[in-house]
Amino acid sequence: MVTRKSRREIDKMRAAGRVVAEVLALVESELKPGVTTGHLDQLAERHIRAAGATPSFKGYGDRRNPFPASLCISIDDEVVHGIPGSRPLKEGQIVSVDAGAIIDGWHGDAARTFVVGQPSPEVARLIETTRLAMMAGIGAAVPGARIGDISGAIEDVARPGGYGIVRQFVGHGIGTEMHQDPQVPNYRVGPKGMELVSGICLAIEPMLTLGSHEVGIKPDGWTVVTRDGSLAAHFEHTIAVTDHGPEILTTV
Repeated sequence: MVTRKSRREIDKMRAAGRVVAEVLALVESELKPGVTTGHLDQLAERHIRAAGATPSFKGYGDRRNPFPASLCISIDDEVVHGIPGSRPLKEGQIVSVDAGAIIDGWHGDAARTFVVGQPSPEVARLIETTRLAMMAGIGAAVPGARIGDISGAIEDVARPGGYGIVRQFVGHGIGTEMHQDPQVPNYRVGPKGMELVSGICLAIEPMLTLGSHEVGIKPDGWTVVTRDGSLAAHFEHTIAVTDHGPEILTTV
């Protein structure tokens, strides 16, 4: 069920989103060779809790295999949902970081892709195209448009570069739960779907690869990887559809 949020509820989501944005900035400041993904996760959880929030991801999912960390950290060919641990970062690696926080029952969710050190031109183009695709999708999220307009705007940025557009994982509604209806594909699917109205909140999150769009899941049950081993990038913002245009809620 798709629910419209009041201004007061959107403000609560903005508070959670601000914490998420702070966490991503904190992680970026700590990225360097030798730092472990587990250390970054510890820093993030400490910041989230100090801000009076709760990590969205920790304990999420099936009780038999709940997500064990506060961040998803995905490296190189890992697209999303990578589990932090003892791996040290290396020069040149692509690091996609997804963070979520809850304040007063309301969620914020955002992701950014970084590089340890200097990226190659090819990797820099992949990352920037993924960011621009997200921003194009956000720009299309206005009252009277439809979900398919967001999808088409993302695809129109991603497709000319020949990038794989991950299809198995998509954007989503967000509010008192991290994942709500509607789904927001990052590619055209035919019918344009529901009409957008003021008060709808969405997480818009393209995932692009340097190869095929096809992905698989590692034996840990969480980490999504490209099937052909190609590099991947991921960007995400939580936004609110308003009469004055889309508002990004996951920013400081």
